[in-house]
Amino acid sequence: MRLVMASANPHKAVEIAAVLAEAMPAVEIVPRPSALGDVAEDGETLADNALIKARFVCAAAGEPSIADDTGLEVDALGGAPGVHSARYAGPEADPVANLAKLMAALGEVPPPQRTARFRTVVAVVLADGSEILADGVVEGTIASAPRGDGGFGYDPVFVPDEAAPLTFAEMSAEAKNQISHRGRALRALAVRL
Repeated sequence: MRLVMASANPHKAVEIAAVLAEAMPAVEIVPRPSALGDVAEDGETLADNALIKARFVCAAAGEPSIADDTGLEVDALGGAPGVHSARYAGPEADPVANLAKLMAALGEVPPPQRTARFRTVVAVVLADGSEILADGVVEGTIASAPRGDGGFGYDPVFVPDEAAPLTFAEMSAEAKNQISHRGRALRALAVRL
């Protein structure tokens, strides 16, 4: 089976390809066509956004596609940034600005109240219009300051319960993929496919 990658984020593309290569060796991941424009991720949920991207790429490429959307849900912030994680600091914001806004928003929140989770929804849209969704969640906390050189996005401040006291950015890619939200969603997707 061939799946066209909907994500234009190179970090996500590497993670998705690595996990699927292990979970479904018979699946070939094809890079997103460079001519495709941006897709407006204006859904109200992670599932909405994953489907928007997968439908767009499937229609444009004429082949089955895979997309994901991920949100960081911080309890002390009422679940924010959630579905807006990639645009938390504004529509043109980059990961550095998003991370800075998160740390400022948490300000003086004490460590025991910095509970959070990463949630990913993965969508596959097949050429016949069939849609398959899977999700994955990892619980953790938000560190007081960024740590580590690996990963991307909020990884330097997310401490998964299963690997504490390490942040995702302090873990190897392989170790992170074993317990991450995206890894769990992709392994669940592999079972459904």
